[in-house]
Amino acid sequence: MSDLPAYTDRPAPAGAPPVRPAEMAAYLAARMCHDFISPASAIVSGLDLLEDPSAQDMREEAMSLISASARKLTDLLAFSRVAFGASASAETFDVRELEKLTQGVFGHMRAELAWETEPAAMNKPAARALLNIAQMTGAALPTGGVARIRAVEETGALTIACEATGPRARVRPEVLRGLGGEPLGDGLHGHWVQAYYVHLLLQDVGGRVSAEMGEERVTFAATVPL
Repeated sequence: MSDLPAYTDRPAPAGAPPVRPAEMAAYLAARMCHDFISPASAIVSGLDLLEDPSAQDMREEAMSLISASARKLTDLLAFSRVAFGASASAETFDVRELEKLTQGVFGHMRAELAWETEPAAMNKPAARALLNIAQMTGAALPTGGVARIRAVEETGALTIACEATGPRARVRPEVLRGLGGEPLGDGLHGHWVQAYYVHLLLQDVGGRVSAEMGEERVTFAATVPL
């Protein structure tokens, strides 16, 4: 994958206080609750409409709302179970299953997914890194575009390149800080904590991750030792 961008890892500022494990867990929990609360609340709203005698003419709309929201909640839960959770005792993951999980999340995004991964299976750190980076790639396209997800095995490591191409493609400053291993300053915890989680995940296994921005383009690059 010779067209990968050069790494631009930024060391954490000298003297920066480390993020405590309990604080990190709280940020991750808050991030997932934020993702789940919207479809869960929509399901409750749909049920309220079904139970409202004065809104029986909206029964079809209520059922559509419940169905779509339940599907979104299920997709997010299945994705998060692998991306953030232990996912039972699995140590390797079929790439077809990772693609299915990613497609589920992208079904609720404006970005279009282009999945181009070569390995048939990945170990747990690689699978988690790929899922999280893929989701960040989709999030970098708030008004739509193409998220191209690539992964190949090269010289004892998995090389990941995820490219977001489209109008207004951007990556938030807190995401860059998280990928660089920096504590959150200004910005939203939910965006920072996912990036910081990827940084910690790859740091633990001797890998690395970075992001590079261009005109209407954001590229995330990572390596995971095999």
